[in-house]
Amino acid sequence: MQEATRLTRAGRLGEAMALLRGALASGPSPSRPATPEASPAEKPGPDRGAFVDMVPPSPGTGETWTSPGPGGPDAVPAGRSQAREAFHGFLDRLRRPHAPAGDTVIPGRPDDAGPAPVPGGARFDECAYTEQAGRRTYKLYIPGGRAGQALPLVVMLHGCTQSPDDFAAGTRMNELAEEQGFLVAYPEQTRSANASRCWNWFNPGDQRRDGGEPALIAGITRQIMRDHPVDPGQVYVAGLSAGGAAAAIMGAAYPDLYAAVGVHSGLACGAASDMVSAFTAMRQGMPSASAGPRRSGIVPTIVFHGDRDTTVNPVNGDQVLAQAAAGSKLLRTTVSRGSAPGGIGYTCTVRTDDDGRPMSEHWLLHGAGHAWSGGSPAGSYTEPRGPDASREMMRFFRQQPSPKPHKSGSRYQ
Repeated sequence: MQEATRLTRAGRLGEAMALLRGALASGPSPSRPATPEASPAEKPGPDRGAFVDMVPPSPGTGETWTSPGPGGPDAVPAGRSQAREAFHGFLDRLRRPHAPAGDTVIPGRPDDAGPAPVPGGARFDECAYTEQAGRRTYKLYIPGGRAGQALPLVVMLHGCTQSPDDFAAGTRMNELAEEQGFLVAYPEQTRSANASRCWNWFNPGDQRRDGGEPALIAGITRQIMRDHPVDPGQVYVAGLSAGGAAAAIMGAAYPDLYAAVGVHSGLACGAASDMVSAFTAMRQGMPSASAGPRRSGIVPTIVFHGDRDTTVNPVNGDQVLAQAAAGSKLLRTTVSRGSAPGGIGYTCTVRTDDDGRPMSEHWLLHGAGHAWSGGSPAGSYTEPRGPDASREMMRFFRQQPSPKPHKSGSRYQ
């Protein structure tokens, strides 16, 4: 038990689970699979990410994997193995003493981490959006000193177990917004939709336009555009891990809304259609037969991925870009190599259009794992030694043309 506790505190929940399962091998076998997370549940290095039990889809829950009902995500349903019951029991004892029930320790994040101080004149508002597809809260950063100006908007989709405050701290995107002058929105996934707060990128119902979670994220985006002065030609979406996969979905489903997409350690739209294929895609990439949505025209996309990511195979980054550029002819490819001040090396592959504008960038990070490159240790799942992914994404975003109006069936089906 002591070793399992040590592994859990280090974020190595998979190994802790295996240790407990071995210690209690006489118990019955697990009655249901773990949820695939594409989650940021590992620090840079070889450790694998965590997984959390969930209830499979049913007539009562629809297509969404949910927490185990009354009692929260740690309630023990009938049929859970003795090993899993013990595992969830000691997870209870590892929770932060001041955290709400069900909120487990996030590896790499200080226990006392909270909202970062907001500069004078700026705001970091808590908001909500509701429609037929459901309700989600979000936080919106509004930089100071730019009242009345039409500003760019970046929608940031967090990874599993993260929150808007945590993701903002780790990516430093609010600091960049204050420096450069743009709005940042952080939609928040709920435990009722996914026990680990992962965006449900692997559900077919959450991979299409005007339905499921894409409808909610697009609705949040449009609500901000109605309520604040936003330049409609400079609206972007980015995310990490499960959030990166969700960002790829948003780019594919709403090319008329988002001018460019940033995917950090994520997967392509349609990479999985159920739980089994999700695990397969995370381990070895999307099967070649899975083409994702059919559309014409390129979705400008920038990808960051660590070549030592053991949660989401780096081949997924290649597939994100291949899907985004499907059917297009890019004029020139340029490859450069370098090293960030922190020591992480990278290979950056840029593909440009006829005007010399970069429409596709792939940053392969050498020696990095499943974490936001150039991020702050004030947030979870960051690699401070890498190139600044937030700053590079904003540079790439602002080089893109405005998206074209959507016509049903023309760019996305």
